[in-house]
Order: sequence, then C-alpha cells, then structure tokens
Amino acid sequence: MKDKILVVEDERIIACDIKYCLESSGYIVPAVIAYGEKAITQVEELQPDLVLMDMMLKGDMNGIEAAEIIMNTFNIPVVFLTAHSDESTITKAKATQPFGYVLKPFEETQLITTIEIALSKHQKETVMRDELQKEKEMRELKSRFVSMVSHEFRNPLSTILNSTELLANHSQEITENKKEEYLYHIQNAVKNLDRLLSDVLLVGKAEVHQTQFNPAPLDLEKFCQDLVAEIKLIATEEHQIILTIQGYRTQNEDRASTDINLPNLDEKLLRHIFTNLLSNAIKYSPQGGEIRFDLFCLQGEAIFRIQDKGIGIPEIEQDNLFNSFERASNVGKIPGHGLGLSIVKQYVELHQGEISLISKEGVGTTFIVTIPLE
Repeated sequence: MKDKILVVEDERIIACDIKYCLESSGYIVPAVIAYGEKAITQVEELQPDLVLMDMMLKGDMNGIEAAEIIMNTFNIPVVFLTAHSDESTITKAKATQPFGYVLKPFEETQLITTIEIALSKHQKETVMRDELQKEKEMRELKSRFVSMVSHEFRNPLSTILNSTELLANHSQEITENKKEEYLYHIQNAVKNLDRLLSDVLLVGKAEVHQTQFNPAPLDLEKFCQDLVAEIKLIATEEHQIILTIQGYRTQNEDRASTDINLPNLDEKLLRHIFTNLLSNAIKYSPQGGEIRFDLFCLQGEAIFRIQDKGIGIPEIEQDNLFNSFERASNVGKIPGHGLGLSIVKQYVELHQGEISLISKEGVGTTFIVTIPLE
C-alpha cells in the first residue's frame, strides 16, 4: 500500500512542485494545506503516514507549532520544509524532534531520500515502542502474578500450619470431632494449593503455546452426561444441575455408531473448559438455585450454554474477565485467583471456537461456547 504524504505549504508554486514530485515517486498526496490550524484537522481526518511541513506559514500558527501538536497528538512523523537556516529557527524546530529537514529550493532526490529515511525511522520507532509496551505489560503481569501467588498461597498454608500445630500441641484435649474438622481443613487447603499450582502451570503452558491439542472422536452426549454426574458430587443440595441436549442424536441418527462418525475434539481440554464453567456457576451461586447446562448441535457446530442465577458480573468488568488474574469486584470472600477463565478462553480457541457471556449483577450469568464439529 502506498504511503500518504500530507503537504503543508503556503507558497502555491512550491506546493504544486512538491505534489508532482511525490506523486511521480509513487506517494499519495491526499491534500495540500496552507495553514497550520487546518493541517491539524486534516491530519485527524486523513491519517497520513507523514506530514511535509513548511516551518513558516501564514496565519496565527506557524509550522513548528502545528508540527508539535501533530506529533504529540497523532504520533505522525513530520519533515520540515524551510528556506530559513538561522540558529533561532532551527533551535525551535529541533525542540519538536522532527524526522528530517528539506531546504528550499529543494532537489527531488533530497526530498524523496529524506522522506524515505523519515518513514523508515518512524516505523522502527513504532516497533520499538510496541515492544517496550509489551515488555512493560509483561513486567506488570509478573508483578501481579507474584502478588497473587503470595496472597493465595498464604491462606491455605496458614490453615495447614495452624491446624497441624493444634493437633500436635493439644491432641489430648481435642475431641474426635474437632480432630476430624482440623484434618478436613488441612485436606481442603492442600486441594486448594494443588488446584492453584495446576492453574499456574496451565497458564504458563498456554502463554508459551506449549499446550498440546489432541483431538479424537468424542461422543458429546456421553461426555456431557458423565461431566454433569461428576459436577453433582461437588454441588450442594441447594443446587440443581439440569442437562439438556438437542440435535446431537438427530445429527447422527443416520450414521453408524462408530468413532469415525464422531466429532474430533480434545476431551481433556473440553473437560477443563466445562468443569471450570460449571464449578463457577455453583461457586458464584452461593444461595443455590438452578444451573442449566445445554448442548445444541446444529449446522456443524456444538453450542454449549451454562446458565446460573447467581451474583452476576458488573457490566463494566465483563470485557476484562477473560484476562489473567481478573476477578469481578463483587465476589467478596468467594475464593478464586482469576486464572480459570483465561485458561478456558485459550482452550476454546485451540478448538477454533468462541466464548462469550451475558450477565447482569444480582440476576445471573450465561456463558456460551461455540465449537465447530467439522
């Protein structure tokens, strides 16, 4: 794609020469402007790749002032055109950190070479700036990770330490019921630590693209039935898990029941996706209630819907919920570390699928996962 050069020059003959020279060299000149104020509005509208700016313009704003605003506001490189080489003017121009100078009367070769160098320099600076931004974000992510791990590990470790000290130092004074209670707390804390470590390892693998995707023929109906049976074991009596499957057998009714006719999916990754979503539905519905798990198969896609009537997610926080370490502000003391949905999203994308959510605070949340079957 050809680069666009906006020309800001108040001498018409020179402006026409510049326009002809640039277009002859393959550049696009979307406009020729004579005033600094108008140049700023045109930059915002046209989004050129570079601005060729005369230092001394007519009107209330000179080229140096206009260039400073353009570079600071739009991050678009500016090359100055000038017939003035006095120290005072050059000093003012340098302060804006332009990408080059072309002296008038200009030579065509000098003009084109200066523009090419300026565009290349700006491209390199943009790449470097993006890399620095990514590095900054990575440092912030690592800092949040260390903070999160320190906090999440401290609670279960404190539980283990306190419970073992009580059992060791006051064993004879503690009733059997109390001993069982302390042992339960220890076991639960160990499970939480194990779950946290597993999630941390999964995030690490996913972020460096080490997660293995191993699709194989999978009976989705049986998969969902088995999964719900397992989830019911961790649900309380106040939760009702309801499974509905539509279109799966209809889609396969004319086929023999063989592995060849089943969709190729990664059962391990799918199990993690829906165990996480169903567990969240239970966890964030502390008052209990109905949790629906629906599977619809149509037009070569499997559409999974997990719906609860729990605490919901504040609307302002929904866009960031799939980022690592993000949790909704209304979770209170409900345990969690903000890694689960990040992993879920990556596993859905490994299946070339999509995940979305609909939620209203105090009403409930619905997650929809769409995965192609072919």
